Amino acid sequence: LRPPAMSRRVVRQSKFRHVFGQPVKADQMYEDIRVSKVTWDSSFCAVNPKFVAIIVESGGGGAFIVLPLAKTGRVDKNHPLVTGHTAPVLDIDWCPHNDNVIASASEDTTVMVWQIPDYVPVRNITEPVVTLEGHSKRVGIISWHPTARNVLLSAGCDNLVILWNVGTGEMLLVLEDMHTDLIYNVGWNRNGSLLVTTCKDKKVRVIDPRKQQVVAEKAKPHDGARPIRAIFMADGKIFTTGFSKMSERQLGLWDLKNFEEPIALQEMDTSNGVLLPFYDPDSSIVYLCGKGDSSIRYFEITDEAPYVHYLNTYSSKEPQRGMGFMPKRGLEVSKCEIARFFKLHERKCEPIVMTVPRKSDLFQDDLYPDTPGPEPALEADEWLSGKDAEPVLISLRDGYVPVKNRELKVVKKNILDNKPPPGPRHSHSTCDPNFSRPALEEVLEEIRALKETVQAQEKRISDLENKLCQFTNGTD
Repeated sequence: LRPPAMSRRVVRQSKFRHVFGQPVKADQMYEDIRVSKVTWDSSFCAVNPKFVAIIVESGGGGAFIVLPLAKTGRVDKNHPLVTGHTAPVLDIDWCPHNDNVIASASEDTTVMVWQIPDYVPVRNITEPVVTLEGHSKRVGIISWHPTARNVLLSAGCDNLVILWNVGTGEMLLVLEDMHTDLIYNVGWNRNGSLLVTTCKDKKVRVIDPRKQQVVAEKAKPHDGARPIRAIFMADGKIFTTGFSKMSERQLGLWDLKNFEEPIALQEMDTSNGVLLPFYDPDSSIVYLCGKGDSSIRYFEITDEAPYVHYLNTYSSKEPQRGMGFMPKRGLEVSKCEIARFFKLHERKCEPIVMTVPRKSDLFQDDLYPDTPGPEPALEADEWLSGKDAEPVLISLRDGYVPVKNRELKVVKKNILDNKPPPGPRHSHSTCDPNFSRPALEEVLEEIRALKETVQAQEKRISDLENKLCQFTNGTD
């Protein structure tokens, strides 16, 4: 008798079957950070190859802290913060094309974009490079365009999605009348031509932002009432997390060509934390981190049934308040690291490293295909005019070295250029009529020069202090 087919089940081949996670040693954590207690389902942490940024508790306004990646251990209680918002910060996102630029969204209805210096500043950073004002209610979501320079998206509790050109401080597009309720999340596709959004009205929408059109939508991908999240896969499919009628957590995979039926729908557990999905297109792995959970589950997405393959769970004792996810170019390829998370506790941030066990020390090119680098593929106006471009890829064979600090220059359109020419009827101006435009330019130039001198001195003091720190640490 032939045995039933089930007993001959072959274990699926995958190089990611044995991926394992482990926390770093205690001295490699970031300690004594008062992580924000705001109730909002964003990740509260953003990381890149240079810095880790964390939204923190702060009296009287909103703030986040930025630490150089190497500055592990106890954080000095006087470490400068980024403070400019007048109400709590709800979301932060590093610019993918400039490791020294970060955007923050706040309950104060504004989005601010900041230039973070490579050295540790002496005082709090209080002056954003640009403040983007256009929302009428708190702003809970921001996300940079993956391939176009200086294009930033924000979504607010006014149910608006606004696209900005950060280089000019202007609104490019306002997507209104699309969402009837609170927007839960917004994600770009790989080349930034489409958006996927989830909303309290239980719909997942795919939007062409430049045509300002919803091109596909799915009502109730998950039947439960709790928040849904959605992200694009590299091939254009959509991955969702949500809840069933019985409040079980679910994940789903959808094809836009047939949005009615899921390709895969799996029940997970009955925990009630919203699952934040983090996706690595290079390995097709989705990592699910629930707020308040103490585990990270990960799945490989393939073209073979059941399409979403459970790999493993990283478990720990402590629940996570938030989570940062390092871009691929910030990982240590020599150690076969394929992901690094920055898990927020109440008072610390703990990096967790995901590794594929390999015996060889050579570069593993099957684990590290070319990955998006820091160069944008398009300018903002090219994208706005209808051009699309895939990310500009780099090889990680020799590791990635972050580039030096590049200034974000904001060139605002000059409103004076649009004013009518001053005729005699404008002579009742309150300005001194003898005060000419060149004189004004001269004063502004002098102020600019003074500012630069002050900044140069601050940098010098800061450099000396940093050197002194290294010196005193060395003599301990």
